[in-house]
Amino acid sequence: WHRGAVDADGMTGDGAGVRVGVPQDFFKEQVARTGHQPGEGPVAVGMVFLPRTDFAAQERARTIVETEILRAGFRLYGWRQTPIDPSCLGQKANATRPAIEQILFDDPSGRKAHITDRQLYIVRRRIEARAREDNLPGFYLASLSTRDIIYKGMFLAEALSQFYPDLLDPRFTSRFAIYHQRYSTNTFPTWKLAQPFRMLAHNGEINTLSGNVNWMKSHETRLSHALLDSHMEDIKPVVQAGGSDTATLDNVFELLVRGHRNLPMVKLMMIPEAVGSNPNVPAHHRALYHYLNGVMEPWDGPAAIAAVAGKWALVGLDRNGLRPLRFVRTADHLLIAG
Repeated sequence: WHRGAVDADGMTGDGAGVRVGVPQDFFKEQVARTGHQPGEGPVAVGMVFLPRTDFAAQERARTIVETEILRAGFRLYGWRQTPIDPSCLGQKANATRPAIEQILFDDPSGRKAHITDRQLYIVRRRIEARAREDNLPGFYLASLSTRDIIYKGMFLAEALSQFYPDLLDPRFTSRFAIYHQRYSTNTFPTWKLAQPFRMLAHNGEINTLSGNVNWMKSHETRLSHALLDSHMEDIKPVVQAGGSDTATLDNVFELLVRGHRNLPMVKLMMIPEAVGSNPNVPAHHRALYHYLNGVMEPWDGPAAIAAVAGKWALVGLDRNGLRPLRFVRTADHLLIAG
């Protein structure tokens, strides 16, 4: 917390949060509390920020979320009020605090996890588009997945588990965790711009952002993928307005992952290493980088990222290497990077 920004009230931060796996035992008990019997498959959870003081907008947002989830063939269990402790918030953070709820559901079709999560990506994009059409600026879907969930907000780093008591429950287990405290440089702090995002957390800036966003707009006319073609209009625009450079990076990162590219390949496509005339780069590596450069323009930092998708966890630097990043693998097989 030497880096995270703090407001003059001493309690409002630029944002902090954690992305973890969905603890199935914990959420199956929450499903049982709604009066339903959890199915055999994994519980899916949507972490939803709603406009706190506009009850009509709240109801409209819930209706959109439920409609699109049902439309995609999922089975609803119900809504859960996410337990929070706002006493740790500063005045500004509390004044802009959303109502925070979780929607619980499952996939009765028994699809494989990566297929279900690709479908939920499309569902989330549909929900976001309808929310824009209905002018619901206080609405935000932090996460919608069977595999991971995001707890974040505009509090100080050390207040994360005080604000969200769920994180202290002994059943709240995960094989991974991505944690980030934000220091905003090019966008004003808001609850939805706290990190992590859907795929990654990012420390730094994207110096080539305007060019990258414009290139992505030009690519949209030719976007095609066998698994996504029928939903391509739901996905566009890939880069959503009003996001930070990290949110923009994450938008494109997520699209490439949902297009069935593995995480290391997506990282190399978007944030490649510096190759130049380095004689130590093997010829087949150089050939890969030339190919990737023909597919996607580099997103230049300074940048360090941490991401999880599918079977992969990844940390990495950009070609400039200007962000400090170290890792250790412990004797009991924990991989820790920061």
